[in-house]
Amino acid sequence: MPHAAVKLTGGVNQNETPALNQTSISTCNLIRFIPDPLSGLLVQKLGGWTKYYASQMVSVVRALWAWEDTNANKWLAAGMQSRTSGPQIGQSQLAVMNGVMGSNGITTATSLADITPQIASDDVAVSFSTVINSQNVIITDATITGITPYDSVYIATPVSVGGLVLFGLYPVYANVGTTQYEIQATNVLGNFIGATATVTNGGAVPKFTTANGSASVTVTLNDHGYSVGSTFPILVPTTVGGITLYGNYIVQTVPASPTSPDGLPSTFTIQAANTATSTATNVSMNGGNVLFLYSTGVGPAITSTGYGVGGYGAGGYGTGVAVPAAAGTSIAATDWTLDNWGEILISCAKGTSFDGVAFTGIYQWDPTSGSPIATVIPQAPPVNDGIFVAMPQRQIIAWGSTFTGIQDPLLIRWCDVNNFNSWIAQITNQAGSFRIPKGSKIVGCIQGPQQGLVWTDLALWSMQYIGQPYVYSFNELGTGCGMIAKKAAASLNGIVYWMGQSQFFSLSGTGVTPIFCPVWDVVFQDLDLTNLDKIRVAANSRFGEISWYYPTISGGGEVTNYVKYNVNLQVWDFGTLGRTAWINESVLGPPIGADPSSLYIYQHETSTDADGQPLLSNFTTGYFAIAEADLKNFIDQVWPDMKWGYYGGTQNANVNMTFNYVDYPSQYATPQTSGPYALTASTTYVSPRIRGRLVQISVSSSDVGSFWRIGNIRYRWQQDGKY
Repeated sequence: MPHAAVKLTGGVNQNETPALNQTSISTCNLIRFIPDPLSGLLVQKLGGWTKYYASQMVSVVRALWAWEDTNANKWLAAGMQSRTSGPQIGQSQLAVMNGVMGSNGITTATSLADITPQIASDDVAVSFSTVINSQNVIITDATITGITPYDSVYIATPVSVGGLVLFGLYPVYANVGTTQYEIQATNVLGNFIGATATVTNGGAVPKFTTANGSASVTVTLNDHGYSVGSTFPILVPTTVGGITLYGNYIVQTVPASPTSPDGLPSTFTIQAANTATSTATNVSMNGGNVLFLYSTGVGPAITSTGYGVGGYGAGGYGTGVAVPAAAGTSIAATDWTLDNWGEILISCAKGTSFDGVAFTGIYQWDPTSGSPIATVIPQAPPVNDGIFVAMPQRQIIAWGSTFTGIQDPLLIRWCDVNNFNSWIAQITNQAGSFRIPKGSKIVGCIQGPQQGLVWTDLALWSMQYIGQPYVYSFNELGTGCGMIAKKAAASLNGIVYWMGQSQFFSLSGTGVTPIFCPVWDVVFQDLDLTNLDKIRVAANSRFGEISWYYPTISGGGEVTNYVKYNVNLQVWDFGTLGRTAWINESVLGPPIGADPSSLYIYQHETSTDADGQPLLSNFTTGYFAIAEADLKNFIDQVWPDMKWGYYGGTQNANVNMTFNYVDYPSQYATPQTSGPYALTASTTYVSPRIRGRLVQISVSSSDVGSFWRIGNIRYRWQQDGKY
């Protein structure tokens, strides 16, 4: 009887029918391919994982970042989405874990600290005090008490007082009492400006006047400083004369009168999107109150009584006592972007708002500072979709950013080189901004090889550092290749890969190239289009693999499946496994991923198992035809040829092999089956004794503590009639 070999040379192919897919795998789970000089590739069990940190996270982890500080401490940051249950429902968590590397070269976390930014909001009567020619402004807030110089305040409703208009994010300069604190007024260039009058416990928010049947709205705001063509933002929705005002408005006119007490114009007009249905006069924004959003901080332990200029005075907080935080709660978030600025962790939370006002600031946490929480960078834009740190010149790049508090989804802003406290472009620094001219929004950005990469929903753009005066040049690299989700792109071995709306792409020296995907049906026909932002890319440089974890239609809105591309072999596979955050090889060792079901963070390639449980690895070939299927054939003997364990390890794998066989493709759904046959290192052959035209082989394992790799499976066969 003749013998033949089962040669699997084509990776996984689901686009082909099972009979057409004779040299490839049709379905699989938790496998990988490695190169082979003879057959091209070999199939083996995927590497397993173990817990990186012993306890569950409080909610689903959406971002991970690894770095090392100047004291050689290794850190892992985990940004979690808001809790959906429990006592802190609606609040998210930003945690950092300190890792220790073992003798096996694998790092595990030994401690976890909650450094979640804290925020508080307050809606109170305007009570600001100024002194003529001084930039210092004292604010009275009797509700949120104990504001310190480690806090920042976001004034979401413009306030006119003493010739100043205060609006936006300010660092707190000093605490001047239980219910009072001090900020410093600045102009659009960030320079200090002094008040033109002394005012005690005064100030006013904008007032709006409409006329029935007109879209023109008159705004009253003393000393506003606006000119025709300026942008006037309204962050707190205000209804006046049947019109709801919210967003950016272009100043249409600036009447010479009436004037403020110092003789400057006090009104201007804007154009609403629709006409007023009634006449209304002097309707105050936010009911006349000022809306504060406090980003609270905690100071380090102090070593003497008293506290700084304008601080706490005699008695202070005592030696070794930390300056306490103002009352606040952990911010809410649907997602995070993380990076590091040297030893400092940089973070930006997505999806946060307070009292209806968007606030997605940029936070920093220095592990050597003693600060127990991440604190906002008050000079940075208060609203952003995400951030990354550009290298080698080191600048924070923020996208989906703002100048006014109203988000511009196509705006990119960046800080000065080596100074994240400077964001306003001047000739003396390299801060700046650029608005992508095409598309509807920036979907995501990364620091790629030699350049920053910016994806819109339509195209890919490069941002290359060129120095002053423009700092960055922006060029469109490809169209029709927009990215499907914020975290769907990664760089591996100098080439960038990403998932588009209906195909995969790569960027190399030859430009943007679509990647043929033989498992397209599996991914794009079952993709949950309402949860695309949960897609996560996962590079694994140890094996030249890049995966995309994604939600499916039947997955309940969470990530459940993956598709994986081997960049060296240019073959694909897929399976069922959820990872909602991932980092490649790092200072912490092998890749790390977060599981949405167990809420554990796992380190991959550290075990043969799924954290001590069986790793259910399997694959099923296409139907291969013996002798072109013109005759039925009889197979009575199959020889397993496998690696049954790691090199130098116990050869103890237990593998099951099953045979399906049919005469015609229409019988795929109800094949005849032989097996499963249990295979071990001592198995010489099995005798399935099957008779058919088309044969399919399934290989699976469910044991613990073992590894396997398929070699050259051979079978003995002979012709056995036509029918």
